[in-house]
Amino acid sequence: MATLQNIRGSFAKDSNSFSFGMGQKIVMEKRNDSLYQVGYVDGRQTEAEPFDIAIGNGKAQTYMYWKNKMLYELPVSYFVALHNWANSPGYLPDHMNFGRPILRRCLECHSSYVKELPPASGEFGFDKASLVYGIDCERCHGPAANHVNYHTDNPDDKKAKYIATYASLSRAQKMDACAVCHSGNKNIPQRSSFGFEMGDTLLKDRTQPRVVPGANMPDVHGNQYDLLIASKCYTMSKMDCGNCHNPHSNAKQSMAMYTQKCLSCHSQTNHNFCKMAPQLGAVINNYCIDCHMPNKASNVIRLEAAESKLKVPYMVRSHYIGIYPEETQKIVELIKGKKGV
Repeated sequence: MATLQNIRGSFAKDSNSFSFGMGQKIVMEKRNDSLYQVGYVDGRQTEAEPFDIAIGNGKAQTYMYWKNKMLYELPVSYFVALHNWANSPGYLPDHMNFGRPILRRCLECHSSYVKELPPASGEFGFDKASLVYGIDCERCHGPAANHVNYHTDNPDDKKAKYIATYASLSRAQKMDACAVCHSGNKNIPQRSSFGFEMGDTLLKDRTQPRVVPGANMPDVHGNQYDLLIASKCYTMSKMDCGNCHNPHSNAKQSMAMYTQKCLSCHSQTNHNFCKMAPQLGAVINNYCIDCHMPNKASNVIRLEAAESKLKVPYMVRSHYIGIYPEETQKIVELIKGKKGV
């Protein structure tokens, strides 16, 4: 739910608006006990819709509002890279409107469940009461009623019963569980992703396009799975998403921590260490990620800062682990600058 406590953007005067140009402006306003995005054209209010739902909290937050049983995306989001408001994904930065509907596919990755109203009912949209906000335990571990009942009655049994555990899965099953939300829209679902449970195979639900490095690479946003499995590091090892990511921790890991994960496989002893090491020395140990998994601008999310219309790239770390000469050169120049060379 969206509240003043969890909405990251400011409602303070002079920090609470986004201009679409041509006299069009969205202002974030607190009215009585509710929060709104209010549209103005030449100073005249044209529409006001509430902050009902907030999704995201790392790089950005996007907001939605209910109109009857339909959900719509509010036109302005908050982006950490800007420390400010900007046009929401899917909205042009020069045209103000409140009419972008939220479909089930959006909620399949940004919530744990919602019941879509059947066409036979004559209504469109969702059952509000069924919406499970955020990603809950059951989304990844499956139905947990029997698990909870058993361990409530048997508190001394510390081995998880009647629940799917990550450790019990094969590598393919682990990857498929993450791919449900991290393999992009090109993998067309054959049925709702809400029906996917830990241990299922993705092939039941989607077709998997082949990614050829360097040719038609998918966008960095939302395609982590396809990019990773195309990487030599993946194909020549037994790594999976869990080697680097802990979904149970909110702690942001430093580049140094991620680098240590790289160095657990890549070393002089294993004869697979970085070829730039002789040139850069020990300092190279801090830059594995920035060199080989650089931040890249997404082509599907385009931002403009309010008022100035400064175009700002939406940066996402590529999960294709490879060699990027232009990124390597940036790191070389950075290190030379720090050394005063």
